[in-house]
Amino acid sequence: MRRIARAIALPVACLAMAAAALASAQIPAATLKQANDALEAGEADQALSLLMPLPASGEGAAEAQNLICRVRFTLQQWDAAVKACELAVRLDPSSSIDHMWLGRALGEKASRASFLNAYSLGKRVRSEFEQAVQLDPKNPGALSNLGEFYKDAPGIVGGGTDKAETIAAQLDKVDPAKAFELRGNIAVARKDDLSAERDFKQAIAVSPHPAEQWTLLANFYRNRRRWNEMDAAIHSCVSAAERDKHSGVGLYDGAGILIETKRDPALAAKMLEDYLAGSSKSEEAPAFIAHVRLGRLKQELGDPEGARREFAAAAAMAREYNPAQDSNH
Repeated sequence: MRRIARAIALPVACLAMAAAALASAQIPAATLKQANDALEAGEADQALSLLMPLPASGEGAAEAQNLICRVRFTLQQWDAAVKACELAVRLDPSSSIDHMWLGRALGEKASRASFLNAYSLGKRVRSEFEQAVQLDPKNPGALSNLGEFYKDAPGIVGGGTDKAETIAAQLDKVDPAKAFELRGNIAVARKDDLSAERDFKQAIAVSPHPAEQWTLLANFYRNRRRWNEMDAAIHSCVSAAERDKHSGVGLYDGAGILIETKRDPALAAKMLEDYLAGSSKSEEAPAFIAHVRLGRLKQELGDPEGARREFAAAAAMAREYNPAQDSNH
């Protein structure tokens, strides 16, 4: 019996020691930076290969789970993104960034849910964004997300344009361009097109990187079928990007508007090529999706070999991405 007890005790002790070592493991900051750089570059596979083997506890684990959430978010894997961000929040409940990203992932999941599920998820989205703002009142992303939630959500889950206006006032002191963007969207919700157009133009005027703000104005014109003004706004986006190397998201979004409206595919392709060749790639504009969209444009423009190269580039960056999910398809 003693031999049996010792035989049991030894592996149990080893497991306990291994578990303790794992819990106290420190994830190297360099690994997290590598993963973040891969995420920004659109290299989803590379980011996941760095992140998935890491321990789910210990120093750096919350940041690692946040990064996994964000990679899954770019891949449009909403359930997996929610799961990773929930773990990040449990590991570091004081992180405004983690609560913000959990709110974003829950919001995407809610937008595809049944009515009853969307109701319960909507309340969680509001709670996460509110918590993110409470933890860091100067987090512009969290403020903007909360303001957009208040603008869009019905009162039954805590929405209201009056609440959104309060958030816009807070954004004035943190990110004036985002404040004007939010006010423009509030005006759209109220069907006040004159105020909306004015606010979107003000966002352009105060933004340090106005290319993206030009696409917001272009989208406003698109939704009102004001095609000439939309085209002019897209060209202004391109001009702004030529003067500002931090304009990648604007080029990506502007190309998306042209694709959705089936206008000027050659210009849309050029904008995506410039984005992919530039130094300001971002997780907000996943490079693998840019390659897929560019491949479709090249097919449309009669360049099948170029299209194959773009599709191959996308597959090499993100094997788990399903191009059929792309809203610009």
